[in-house]
Amino acid sequence: MLRRSLVLLSLLASPAIAQPEPTTEIVPVQARQIRQFKAGSNETVFGHLEFIGGIEISSRNPLLGAISAIRFRPGSDSFVAVMDTGHWVEGAVVRDNRGRLLGLTDLTVTSMIDGDGGAELEKWRVDSEGLALREGEAIVSYEQQARVEVYPDPGFARSRPVGQMALPFPIEELRINGGLETMAIAPKNSPLRGAAVVVAERSVDKADNLLAGILEGPMKGAFTVVREDPYAVTDGDFLPNGDLLLLERRFNLASGLGMRIRRIAAADIRPGAVVDGEVLLKADMSYQIDNMEGLDVVVRPDGEIRVIIVSDDNHSILERNLMLEFRLVLG
Repeated sequence: MLRRSLVLLSLLASPAIAQPEPTTEIVPVQARQIRQFKAGSNETVFGHLEFIGGIEISSRNPLLGAISAIRFRPGSDSFVAVMDTGHWVEGAVVRDNRGRLLGLTDLTVTSMIDGDGGAELEKWRVDSEGLALREGEAIVSYEQQARVEVYPDPGFARSRPVGQMALPFPIEELRINGGLETMAIAPKNSPLRGAAVVVAERSVDKADNLLAGILEGPMKGAFTVVREDPYAVTDGDFLPNGDLLLLERRFNLASGLGMRIRRIAAADIRPGAVVDGEVLLKADMSYQIDNMEGLDVVVRPDGEIRVIIVSDDNHSILERNLMLEFRLVLG
């Protein structure tokens, strides 16, 4: 009894194991304007998207890179992004006198905090791939340790998760390096009534369709997305009318690098459905693309719809950090 008491007192007197503090750095960046989407061509309209402009971003700070999802604040050029290395990114775009992307400013990178209060964690624990913002919340999907976590907004960069969303399909069906990739919020006036939606990168059901789910609301449940090899879904966002845009990437030795954007009709997204849609844009290595990972739909104050996509350089000198902006043309 005495020995047990002494052990207990010793444990109580011992200092708690210190958790690493989240680190924040302001990252200076350089940017080079991209004025042609297709190399050597002044063409601007590609499928249903009109190229506005883009930038290639670099920095001497090794933190920059691996951006996997981006969301712009409504009505502004400020954005929040996540890296698959477990970091938040905050900043704003700078535009030239014609309104084209010119550079980035106030770029701040902060390490994420997990549910135990830890930071600077191994990638498999904080492999953040999807991001969605709505009033009071920043919602992040993680791939390797599959989960969807909710952070407070504002305050996400200094907070541990305050909630978690359940998935409508067994987590065991998700591939470690092909799991939850897209995180998006449907418009409140759409059939999904503002619900959060996830789509997997390469995890499929028995019919080889991509796993997807509506995580809340009256239509909560699983659905699937038709998979077309060799494309894999890397991100997506909703249009104001409730249609879902999906960014897809492909890479193989035969055809090289490619990307496309597919549009899924709002009325098709429901529990039990198998959805497919029209390809709005398709590009290969003759275009200014790289490892395209993030997509955001931005509604301008005049109602014009822009689509912004970003690439993930995987912190490799062989890949580039790109931000490309398009105007949606559906008329």
